[in-house]
This record gives sequence, C-alpha cells and structure tokens, in this order.
Amino acid sequence: MNQKPRRVAIMLDLQWPYKRHADIFAGTQEYAEKHGWDSIIDEFAHDTITAPEGIAFPYDGIIARANVHLAVRAAKQGVPVVNVWPSSPARRQLPGVYPNSTASGRLFAEHLVARGFRNFATLTSTKNVDHELEVKEFTRLVSQAGFPCDSQRIPQNPWQDLAHWRKAQGLIELWMDRLKPPVGMYVGLEGLGRMVVQACHRRGWRVPADVAIIAGKNEETLCEHPRPSLTSIEIGYDRIGYEAAKLLDSLMDGQPPPEKPIHIMPKGLVVRESTDFFAVENALVASALAYISANSHRHIGPDDVAREIGSETRTLHNYFRKVLDRPIATEIRRVRIERAKRELAQSNRPLAEIANDVGFGTIQRLYEVFSRELGISPGEYRKQRQSKSEM
Repeated sequence: MNQKPRRVAIMLDLQWPYKRHADIFAGTQEYAEKHGWDSIIDEFAHDTITAPEGIAFPYDGIIARANVHLAVRAAKQGVPVVNVWPSSPARRQLPGVYPNSTASGRLFAEHLVARGFRNFATLTSTKNVDHELEVKEFTRLVSQAGFPCDSQRIPQNPWQDLAHWRKAQGLIELWMDRLKPPVGMYVGLEGLGRMVVQACHRRGWRVPADVAIIAGKNEETLCEHPRPSLTSIEIGYDRIGYEAAKLLDSLMDGQPPPEKPIHIMPKGLVVRESTDFFAVENALVASALAYISANSHRHIGPDDVAREIGSETRTLHNYFRKVLDRPIATEIRRVRIERAKRELAQSNRPLAEIANDVGFGTIQRLYEVFSRELGISPGEYRKQRQSKSEM
C-alpha cells in the first residue's frame, strides 16, 4: 500500500517578489518534488492551523516566515514548523534555516578593504537581524584593519508613504554630511542603494570613485539598472529553502530539532560598476591595480604590469610598498585567489579549469597557494562554502 504524500504548508509571503521569498519557495519545491510531497501555499497557516474540534489538521508540517501565532498554535497541534525568516518574532521558538549574515558582512569588508578604501560606512534598516549581523562583522573587520566606520539605520520601509520617504531621505543626507570620500559602503537594500546613488549625484560625488557601494541581496533588476550597476551579494536563497525542507522532513520523522539554527553560507559577491575602483591617490598604483584586476587571469608578472602602465618595475614596486604595504606580485596573487574563491563557491567546475582560468596555470599551483595563504585546500574551501548548512 502506497504511503500518502506528506502535506506541507508553505507560508512565505509569495505576493512579494523578493528572492528571499520566491527563491526559498523554489528550494522547497525542489526537495518536495524529489520526495513526493503535496505542497500547499497557505499564507494564513497561523489561522488555518486551528482546525475545528474533531477535524484532523490538514498539514503534516509547515515551512514559513513564521509569526508567534503560528509558533504557539503549531506547538499545541504537535505540527513541526521550520522558520526561514531571520527577523521573525518567533525566531527563538522554532528551528530555523537562515543566511549566514556574519559571513556576508565579512565578504563586504574584505572586498572594500582590498579596493584600498580607508573610510567606511553602512546604511541599513531597523528591526532586521540580517543587517545587524552583517554590520557587526563588517564594522569589526574594518576596525581591526584600523579604519573608521559610520553606521546609520533608517526605518524598515522608506517606501511606505511620502512621509516615510522624506524622513529616510533626510536621515541619508545627515549621514552623508558626516562622510569623507572616498568611502566604501554597505547598504542593506537595493532600493536604499539607489537612494544613496541619487544623493551622491546631488552632491557631485562620483560612484565608485568617491563612494563605492555594495547593496542588497542581488535583486538583479534594481542592481543592474540604471547605471551605475550595483555590486551585491548572492545569498543562494534556494539552498535555504531546500535545507528548510530537508530539516522539516526529519522533524516529521520524529527527529529532534537541532540545538542551533542552520546557517547557509552565501554564494559570493556579484561585482558590478559601483565598486569597480581602487581608492588610492597615487595614479601609477591606481593604473596598475586596474590592469591587474582586468588581466590577472593571464600569465602576467610585475614586469608586465610596469611595462603596461609606462613605469620602471623598481619604481612601481616602491610605490606599491609605500601605498599598499605589499609588493606587486602579492597583489597579483591576491586577486587570483579572490577569483578562485568566487569560482569555487559559485560553481562545480573542475579545479584544473579554475586554476587555469584565474591565472594559476596548474592545479598544483592552486593547491600550493591555497594551502600557504589560506591554510586549506581548494577542495576543502569549496566544501565549506557550498556546504548546505553550517550549524
């Protein structure tokens, strides 16, 4: 006799076309199709869960952007729930699967510090756990590097009405009054990133030369248009949905919930025009950095870089030491490592192909550099970054 398919309620606010809703849904459906689930979209599961007396509750489990009502009522019904909303008021009451926001903050800081910025800023929403964790790690790393960071928070939905819009604009202007370009900045939402770009235009500040911006979670339309396109982070929300479904399956089997939430590593930064700049005053070094960035995948060395920008190698080497406190060869290697890290995190391409395409040439050289610089093999790095969960 065939077992009846499990009926799973999906409560993800799908009327809002955000990746954090739609892509999580897609991930749940990938798992559901593999395991023969009957998925039911129910945006009011917190109410429908209270079935009349004598009538069996219609779901075996729920994946939700969960509220307190759902958490309390599901507990009474004995129905397992997996939460995928990091800022949920029921976060501590339910097992959850969330982005690793600390890792995201680390990527933001590393990218902007590597671009040569020495002043930093963040603009994020209130009541947003993701943003709080990102800013905490971002601030920690830039402070550790010896640089200041001016953080500003604004109400969660500036687009609610004209009054909120104007209040947000005023807070952004006051915040920007305090900034000293060039500044590297993380902005929590793509829409806020566009507001900052417009404020820069009003001030005559150039993006990215005066203000380099990382914004939001890679909602492509807002990131790519209008120009300048915005650098952003690809979280991989589909993996969160898949892991939430996997966790729910274990709970429906009677397994105990994990002691801590499951955190999914981000796929990596999607670098666009808004950070395509190196914040150094020395024109020779800036030209060299731009050339290295564009050509690190080729077989180039310090002599090639110096020749391309019309400088003596020794002269350029001295400037690199003075301005960046590292030699030319180290910068070439650093850029190659960053490209290799992105490839390893975002693709399943063979290591030999990645080694060749990012400029290391051979897989042996890729292993050597990763082991020496990162203390880990390329394969281990890929496994960590592509791991479905990090407890």
